[in-house]
Amino acid sequence: MNSQNFIITTAQMMAIEAQVFAAGMPVAALMEKAAIALTDAILALEITPAVKTVGVLVGPGHNGGDALVVAREFALRGREVWLYVPVEPGKPLTQNHLNYADYLGLPRVESVAGLADCDLIIDGLFGFGLTRPITGALAGAIATLNRMTQTVISIDIPSGIDTDTGAVLGAAIRADYTFCLGLWKRAFFQEQALPFLGQVACLDLGFPEGAIATVLNNPPVHQRFTAAEFRAVLPLPRAVVTHKYQQGHALLICGSQQYAGSAILTGLGARATGVGMVTIAVPASLKPLVVAQLPEALVVGCPETPEGAIAALPLDLSRYDVIACGPGLTLGAGEILAPVLAAPVPLVLDADGLNLLGTGVNGLQNRPAPTILTPHWGEFQRLFPELEPGDRFVATLAAATQTGAIVLLKGARTAIAAPDGNFWVIPESTPGLARGGSGDVLTGLLAGLWAGARRPAVDVAAAAAFWHAAAGQRAAAAHTELGVDPLRLVATLGACLL
Repeated sequence: MNSQNFIITTAQMMAIEAQVFAAGMPVAALMEKAAIALTDAILALEITPAVKTVGVLVGPGHNGGDALVVAREFALRGREVWLYVPVEPGKPLTQNHLNYADYLGLPRVESVAGLADCDLIIDGLFGFGLTRPITGALAGAIATLNRMTQTVISIDIPSGIDTDTGAVLGAAIRADYTFCLGLWKRAFFQEQALPFLGQVACLDLGFPEGAIATVLNNPPVHQRFTAAEFRAVLPLPRAVVTHKYQQGHALLICGSQQYAGSAILTGLGARATGVGMVTIAVPASLKPLVVAQLPEALVVGCPETPEGAIAALPLDLSRYDVIACGPGLTLGAGEILAPVLAAPVPLVLDADGLNLLGTGVNGLQNRPAPTILTPHWGEFQRLFPELEPGDRFVATLAAATQTGAIVLLKGARTAIAAPDGNFWVIPESTPGLARGGSGDVLTGLLAGLWAGARRPAVDVAAAAAFWHAAAGQRAAAAHTELGVDPLRLVATLGACLL
């Protein structure tokens, strides 16, 4: 596994650092290494050649020491540098660097407002591990900085952000760029932190794999799901000699007279995976409409309620490789949930499938086959009202443990947890996906991919979410975030494979 994809807690980061310090790495050497890497990364930004004057916010800890090394390097490379030091250093190493900055003649300002004429501001107030809220004069300084228009770069994490939960601790700096040092911290994938991070990158500081393994003790770890993992899940290349039923058969149970489009969008998502066969169960009155849009699918017209919901399933559910149930069903389809849950077939539950399930999630432990739940945050809270919502990592894994199901919690940073502790995060997405129908496409995509792939279900769920996000980003790049409608999203899925 690539440690640069690991996502770790504050305690784990501290333990890894303690390992390398105990082995003989001087703290000063690691600080110098981190700050030089950071300086090089900042100088590589397109904005930097135009920067003449740099303001540096210096905190009392080692984050402030990092900032002072960066300040020194910018000064030695010909930039004018001003320091804001609101609290005297509490770490001897940071004090040493401040003494040297004074020796170099780097001027100080009395307030953040004194940096108003700088072209660039570097935030080194507080790094990872901050636990106390920022209040008083420091909170006021951060508020002033957030009203200023200069580009702000944060070292490791924006000051004021909880490194694990991403919560704002009293006040927090809104950065335009954040360079995470060493290994990814959880806050970079917590939605409440995203408005403060700006563009992000992780700088590899070369922590030994042995030190990382000793701290993590080789359990399943939280990881970023990347293009390499995605390619490994795809059922490619296909065998030279094969046929459609060897490429998977997905059953989609979806749609109602009220939400006819859900059946079409779910079917289009499944079709995009290249799955061998798709059967779509819909209310009988919708069959002609769905056949017209997906002529290659087997469309089963089901008995329906007076309100136009599926009333019963005239199907042998055991003959499919995967069942996806939920998009557009409405609560009027409640009679079909029990046979679906009893089917000895892998199951994706989404949308009204989750609404019909309600808080009866503990019954999923007894299902005869794996289950994937795909809630958005509102659905998640209805399914698991007792779980603390403040940390998506903790909540998603707790839900997976409680249900025995894989839980795919949708959002700006989709999280996927398995009961055995395996955990993936989709590292990027686009707000262009925040519109009706996007989730239906994901459900079809997941069902089709699961039916044809021969990989662990948690990996397949992550691959579907990654594919969905990548297509959304590509569509947004071509048509803006306003142009990522579900049909355009489907049309873009194939291009992500090239």
